[in-house]
Amino acid sequence: MEDYRGKLIAVIGDEDTVTGFLLAGIGQRGARGSNFMVVDSKTPMPNIEAKFNELTERDDIGIVLINQHIANEIRHLVKQYNKLIPTVLEIPSKEHPYDPEKDEVMKRVNLMLGVE
Repeated sequence: MEDYRGKLIAVIGDEDTVTGFLLAGIGQRGARGSNFMVVDSKTPMPNIEAKFNELTERDDIGIVLINQHIANEIRHLVKQYNKLIPTVLEIPSKEHPYDPEKDEVMKRVNLMLGVE
């Protein structure tokens, strides 16, 4: 069984969300790049998709946090992602409330529990 201790938390989010997590100490930069991305209205979609793919393929990351409104923009990638580690969790932002009906993890949990 793989040892998951020491895995990083990654974040893709708006400036406020990423800044908050960086202040909490999750930021990491190195030869493999950074474990975070600030997204705004001018961020090209291919850049967001590339960062999501990069973070979900790294073996040193255990959790990828992504603002739900950004996950909605790359929903096709989030929906097809099916690995356990790193786990992708959708979180709210200051400007965009959380909607559990759009969250892929919640959809899977409800499906497993037989909740519609």
